[in-house]
Amino acid sequence: MSFQEGERSWTVMAGEEGAGQEKGFKLLGILDVQRTPCARDAILHGAGGSVAAGMLFFLSTSRVRRSFDVGFAGFMLTTLGSWFYCRRNNAKLRVQQRVIQEGIRNKMIIMTCCCSHIS
Repeated sequence: MSFQEGERSWTVMAGEEGAGQEKGFKLLGILDVQRTPCARDAILHGAGGSVAAGMLFFLSTSRVRRSFDVGFAGFMLTTLGSWFYCRRNNAKLRVQQRVIQEGIRNKMIIMTCCCSHIS
């Protein structure tokens, strides 16, 4: 194998890697987890909440079917709670950014007005 063949195979691998990133991962065919804000974290938190709730209920009662139900409820509650918490924090952050940007714009306008009178 020559150096050029190695470069060509490297280019093919990099092209395949880029194509996989554009595709994304869809949950249930509707929710694109990579592009939807907070979705990945919410699902991971939900999975942890599901395991914790199901295992704790099973260890305390030894009822398998009811433990599954409690685990599923734990998944739903933890996922939704984490989703709304994250979305609320993102909304607060966007408002703060907007206020800061407006303040910077106002300061720039004041600076340009003051500087134009000096000249």
